[in-house]
Amino acid sequence: MLQMSISEARKSLPKIGKLLQNGEEYIIITKNGKPYLKVTLAEQDNVSERIGFAKGSFTVPDYFDEIDISHDFHGEIF
Repeated sequence: MLQMSISEARKSLPKIGKLLQNGEEYIIITKNGKPYLKVTLAEQDNVSERIGFAKGSFTVPDYFDEIDISHDFHGEIF
């Protein structure tokens, strides 16, 4: 755990980010000598878990590409 004052943190936000990316678990920012904020890296979603999450939930009919939906739109079709 690293600790720094709020005025130092204002000047060194990029430094805080690098420290956290390099393994620092969290950083305590103090105000008037007392703990004020606890800064950590944001958790990132695992993209591989999101891709394909609906697999098997529905099926696309064989005639899907043959459906004419042009009458559902107003204006010209390209």
